[in-house]
This record gives sequence, structure tokens and C-alpha cells, in this order.
Amino acid sequence: MKIIFNRTTVSAAVAPLMYAVSGKSTLSAADGILIEAKIPDTCVLTTFDLEKGVRICVEAKVIEEGSFIINAQKFNQTLRVMDGEEITLTVDEKLVASIVSGKSSHKMIALPASDFPAIPDLVSDRSFIISQSVVKKMLSQVAFAMGNNDQRQVLNGTFVKIDDDSITMVACDSFKLAKCRRRTELANKNTNGNAHLDYAFIVPSKTVADLQRLLEDDDEALTQIYVTRKHIVFVIGEITFFSRLIDGQYIDYNRIIVTNHPINTVAYKDALLSSLERAALITEEKIAGSVRAHVKLDFSEDVLRISAISAAGSTYDEVSIDHTGDDLVIAFNNRFLIDGVRACDAERVRMTMSSPLGSMNITPEDNDYEQNGAEELFMLLPVRTKDL
Repeated sequence: MKIIFNRTTVSAAVAPLMYAVSGKSTLSAADGILIEAKIPDTCVLTTFDLEKGVRICVEAKVIEEGSFIINAQKFNQTLRVMDGEEITLTVDEKLVASIVSGKSSHKMIALPASDFPAIPDLVSDRSFIISQSVVKKMLSQVAFAMGNNDQRQVLNGTFVKIDDDSITMVACDSFKLAKCRRRTELANKNTNGNAHLDYAFIVPSKTVADLQRLLEDDDEALTQIYVTRKHIVFVIGEITFFSRLIDGQYIDYNRIIVTNHPINTVAYKDALLSSLERAALITEEKIAGSVRAHVKLDFSEDVLRISAISAAGSTYDEVSIDHTGDDLVIAFNNRFLIDGVRACDAERVRMTMSSPLGSMNITPEDNDYEQNGAEELFMLLPVRTKDL
């Protein structure tokens, strides 16, 4: 096999490929890039760590066809240090890969393409097209609430529900829950005769993190999504990104959301966030290996008093609010609270509660929000403290 790449082009292609390189696998082929070269000038690069994978077609001049596996980390590092505009990759019959650029050359061992893990079917008769910016925005809003090595496997990811004109995403663990719904245009690409979209699946947390980097913010950019029984496939421009789904039934999240809280408070988001970030100087300070992470909120009339105490010191702040219902003192993990407030897409946020030991809901204070077919809700459980 002999291929000539433009160094800038191939370097740009390798960057997303690294998302699906394990680096810790006992299977050497899973740490490599499968390079498939065919005349005339077709070169496909694939990485697959047995959980998720990336495939991309790269412009190249194919002198001699072939398919081999090159170690991804070494190939990426070599591309970075090589000079010159062109990179020539040659693999001989002894599986020696030679990378040449200008007067520089580097050699490494290649593997036969037959050693590469079997790639799942990347095309399904269940498919739809959606705006990349909508998916990216919603993932960024719910990602903070995903479980981290939760014993309930279904919570270690984001639940996604698709119907004909909307998308819903939910993430939850033992302390927080995030739910977002958007009414949006979805192009139905089903080829199985089904005229309606009705999908529900759970995307693993690592896949969510990679998607946030791959998807664009451009409202005009689209992605085609294929849903299979065990995998999901995103076609993002020249990149095909695929991942195993989490198998299982997601929790009945609507049943655990309390919607009739009697205490109702509205605050400006930026002012509230600024105050909580100042409190984080105390709540996130490590003293003797431990962190006093909670912040105390005192809702009284038209003032929210925010305070925190630790061995590192103390903090106190006040934020103006619109408040109805009883006064209340309640405490939360400050980082969870910051993430929940920041995820709320509104100038003013509404916080509703019932008691010091009950959950709090954070929602947008926007009269037009629900009329636009959107829904956002972020629920947090309080922290039990001795002084409450």
C-alpha cells in the first residue's frame, strides 16, 4: 500500500479519529487506525474501541491499494512533528509502515486489516435528519446530570426520545435530574414503511462528551442519525460517528418530578450565578483532603442570602428576588446548583421548593417558552446539614 496525503488534511482528519482510540485495550488493533486505500484516490480511515467508533473519508493520492492498521497515537504524533506539505505512507509485505515527508522518514510496525474489530452495521432503515446545533445545545444542558459509574447502568448516559416534531433529552443520577424538550423540524428518512418517528434510546456518557465536540453550533448544519437495536450512528459532514447504546429501560422520570411546590422564587440568572461562583471559592476549597461542598440558601421576602463556611473561610452574599410562599433555608451541593442554573436557557430563572428536605426545580421564567414547544426543568436534591 502506498498513499500520498496532504499533511494538513490528514492531521485534521486524525483529530476526531482519536475519540475512538482506547489506548488501554489489550487488543492492539483497537488502538490503531484502519486505513483502507483504493484506486482512484479513495482513502477511508476508521477507529473503533469496541464501544464507539469514527470513520472519515480523506482526500489522498493512492499509488498502491491496500488495507492495514497503524497505531493511532504514534501516527498522530508523527504527523505533528513531520515537516513538508505532503506525507507519503507506505506499507510493505513485511508489515513495515514507512512515513516520509521531505527528507524526514519514520518507520513503525503495521497490522493486517483482518485483525481490526468487526464494525457494526452503520446503515439502518430507521433514520432521521436533525439540526446539529439543536442536538449539541440540548446535550450541553443535560450532560451535567448524567450518572458517573452508577450501579443503575441506564443512568450512566442521556435518555433521548424522538417523535415526529420534537426531541426530548433526560439525564439523572441520585442527586440531580435534567430534562429538556425542543419542538424542531425532523426529516423522516425511514425506509421500513413507518410514516412516524418514535424512537427512544440511551446514549452513554462518553459518547455524549465526544458528540459535544464533533457537532457544530451552526443552525444550518444537519446530521443524519441512524438507530439500530444496539447502536446509534451520526453522519456529521465527512465524519461518521457510531456508538453502542446502553441496553435497558430508563426510569420513569416524570413520576419523580414534583410539580406543585408552594414556594416560588424568581431571580436574574447572571446575578445568581455570579454569587454562587463566589461561594465556590469556599465550597470547592480542599482542606485536609476533604471538601465542604454545600452552600446555604436563605429565601426571605425579596432577598436570597447565600452563605458557605469551611476551614478555608466563609462567604456571604445577597441576591434580589421575587418571592412568594413561606420563607425557607435550604442547602445544596454548590457545583450541582451552579450547573443547574447555568443550563437553564433564560434571562431569569424560577426556583420552586416545598421544604428544606425536598427537591428544588429550576425552570426558565419566560412566558413564551412553553408556547414555543420547549421545556426545561432541572431538579436538585438538597443536602442535609446540622445547622438546618
